[in-house]
Amino acid sequence: MIPAPVPRDSVHTALLDAVLGVAEDIAALLRDRPDTGRPIPGAQWTVGEAAAHLALANELMAALAAGEQRTYGDGTPDSLAEANAASLAAFPERDATVLAEEIVRHARAFTEAFTEACAERPASAQVLTPLGPMDLATLASYLLTHMLGHGYDLAVALRRPHMVDRHRVALTLPFLTTAMPWVVDARSAAGHTARYGLRVRGGARFTVTFRDGVAEVSPGLADRLDCTILTEPVTFLLLALGRCNPTAVLARGKVLAWGRKPWLALGFPLLFKAP
Repeated sequence: MIPAPVPRDSVHTALLDAVLGVAEDIAALLRDRPDTGRPIPGAQWTVGEAAAHLALANELMAALAAGEQRTYGDGTPDSLAEANAASLAAFPERDATVLAEEIVRHARAFTEAFTEACAERPASAQVLTPLGPMDLATLASYLLTHMLGHGYDLAVALRRPHMVDRHRVALTLPFLTTAMPWVVDARSAAGHTARYGLRVRGGARFTVTFRDGVAEVSPGLADRLDCTILTEPVTFLLLALGRCNPTAVLARGKVLAWGRKPWLALGFPLLFKAP
């Protein structure tokens, strides 16, 4: 089952603490290893480009939390990639120390804007984001998820320990379950119909139902599942963000699958295209 709700202030405190903590962890990586020209394995960006993207994205999220209206793609992965490329071209800063400070500064601005917004707006108030409308808490989860994904990339490129852990992964779930229908890979999912039960070890359970290539996410585990997938938390996030190979993690036992069609687990991550 999805864990019982905790008081709103406790959720917000945990999210904001995580946002600032991850921003500081990323900044420490950049200050310690200032070679921003180093390529990121498996990606087209260098360390400097990924860090610049993080600085820009944190500034965007802070502006959204403050109530500004910003257009950034149309919610599809391809449009987000185009928006990312355009924003990087217009922002030439690649100095590691400067970008480290920018990442932290905008993360702090986000937490301040978030706190002010929560005092002025109801919890259900929606913010229009690059991946559709979401409430403020989900927006904070979005920012955290985004930083963890690129922070992981930077840590791998710089050969340093990454900052993804079980506690932080739990705080990404509100965004990930909201975003799943937005990031379905139309080509891979075309015509696909199946019902998956997702279990994060020691945490959330939810159902992802595909009907003719369209995904719907609901809390809890539904009846008549085709495939149930149990994943270790850090592996769950890395799979969700396209940072690890499904076959490899299945072989290592970090993902278990059962049900009427357990073989569907191998292709499940491929039904999505991480932006």
